[in-house]
Amino acid sequence: MMSDDHAATDGPSYGAEIPTKARIRIVVADDHPIFRDGLCKLLALEEDFEVVAQAQDGRQVLDVLQQLEPDILLLDLKMPGLDGLATLQRLQATKNKTRVIVLTASDDKNEFVQAMKLGTSGIVLKQTATELLIKSIRKVHAGEIWLDSHTTAAVIRQFVAADDGPATPISTAAPRDRERSPLSQREREIVALVAQGFKNKEMAEKMFISEQTVKNHLHNIFDKLGVSDRLELALYAIHNNLHTGR
Repeated sequence: MMSDDHAATDGPSYGAEIPTKARIRIVVADDHPIFRDGLCKLLALEEDFEVVAQAQDGRQVLDVLQQLEPDILLLDLKMPGLDGLATLQRLQATKNKTRVIVLTASDDKNEFVQAMKLGTSGIVLKQTATELLIKSIRKVHAGEIWLDSHTTAAVIRQFVAADDGPATPISTAAPRDRERSPLSQREREIVALVAQGFKNKEMAEKMFISEQTVKNHLHNIFDKLGVSDRLELALYAIHNNLHTGR
């Protein structure tokens, strides 16, 4: 547990301090103490963040999440004992509501795909700029999916290429309810093409409709499914077996 001095006190004050309940409660899991401690100090500079615990392996992660139920878990994939993917498998079997961001130095796209299938809400490379990690935490806390531009296309491609059976459930649910509204056949075709990585112009040419009509369809689809962007729509489509157009 972090001490009370974790809040930023050296910088300028912008109004009243954010109440503890309003802060995003974070657990950092990594087996390298120097990296872990440095990251915790960086996160503590954000007035809306509160680092509530650290963990050095998967078993500690499971204990900490059960005890503290944080909002966000920053999880390294390469840890001794119970590694990141094994930890995600265990978490998937629980009712824990903590959203997970994988923070990794790995460039293995297969691991990224597996992590997404196991309910990860975001993937951030350790080479990433600190401000993007901070942004990813806020986005994932708000219920969005976070993948950087280098991993997005590869993850979607490998999801689609691995279509050899029902997809493992993906935790993409935002705080709002997502009761599925019926999609028209045309909308299902649009969803399938988005999941396969087609752009609006390419979809318009393929379906013999205008690009504006494609945009109109997408607006309606986003509204019906409660998703906020194309990536989230693609992952939602794969989860619900809509990506084949059937």
